[in-house]
Amino acid sequence: MSIAFVARIIGMIVLGIGGVYFGVGLGRLAEGSLELWASVMGLVGALVGLVLTPILVVKPISIMRARLAQASARTLFAGVIGLIISLIIAGLLAFPLSLLPEPFSQILPIALAVIFSYLGVAVFITRQNDIFSVISNLPRRGGEDGTDPQYERTILMDTSVIIDGRIADIARTGFLAGTLMIPRFVLTELQYIADSGDSLRRQRGRRGLEVLSQLQKDPAIPVNVSDIDVEGSTAVDDKLVILARQLKAPILTNDFNLNRVAELQGVNILNINELANAVKAVYLPGEELAIRVIQDGREPGQGVGYLEDGTMVVVQDGNKFIGAEINTVVTKVLQTAAGRMIFSRPEDAI
Repeated sequence: MSIAFVARIIGMIVLGIGGVYFGVGLGRLAEGSLELWASVMGLVGALVGLVLTPILVVKPISIMRARLAQASARTLFAGVIGLIISLIIAGLLAFPLSLLPEPFSQILPIALAVIFSYLGVAVFITRQNDIFSVISNLPRRGGEDGTDPQYERTILMDTSVIIDGRIADIARTGFLAGTLMIPRFVLTELQYIADSGDSLRRQRGRRGLEVLSQLQKDPAIPVNVSDIDVEGSTAVDDKLVILARQLKAPILTNDFNLNRVAELQGVNILNINELANAVKAVYLPGEELAIRVIQDGREPGQGVGYLEDGTMVVVQDGNKFIGAEINTVVTKVLQTAAGRMIFSRPEDAI
């Protein structure tokens, strides 16, 4: 039985009864048949209740539920605190206002409570970051200041970074401060990939689910699977960007397209590919480097090898050393969008 059906029945009964009483009153004023007036107005009230109740009740409730589903726990908590404080202030002011002559003594306390409630909720939600920042900086019991930085912020995770798997190792190092949040729509997409008919996509999806399981089992890594959703959008990346803007949270990803779109909308991005490039060993021109040449390069005479971290090393005149490990000297280091490339030449050729 749907909520709309129940609302229609209740609205029909309530407005039908109200119509009967209204009809009796009109019948007395018109000095006509009370039964006729009561029957007609009762039917009119029941019809109005049957038609308008879902519009007046169900639709506003649905909109409110959608808004509450989009709001973060931080925002809801700030709104509730603002409402409580504003009602306390309105209650303190209600007594002196009740001493005023009528009708001010009856109207002003109610109007003041409504106005203060709205202002309290609006102010606390608007300034929630400042309020929580002040609370977090208050001295804790035992004389320690501040809060555990591990729980200071929320980091949203997208599907690609979960499937990648490196996030589990990164989170264990402790360098990633914050609570990892996986929205329900990201988990749904991951389950859809794991159930795909394509064997490669299915394998990637199952790997992502295993990574999530590892993260949740590790007590040192705070992970939260949230039911929060975003209305008005169906694409997972769009939902993730909108949610990040609402929560003022960064997105952890290795998706190049999501990275660009989020940056254009002012969302902070934590890209693990950029992190991987940043922690790679730095080689300067003139330094020696031992490398195993495994294939030909693009240009004639070039050989290509790879370091343990995956960095490509292009060896000039190295094609004749394919399959062998040789000592080379770095000549140039090039940073590209795909990563870092090192150019070198055999040590004997210098």
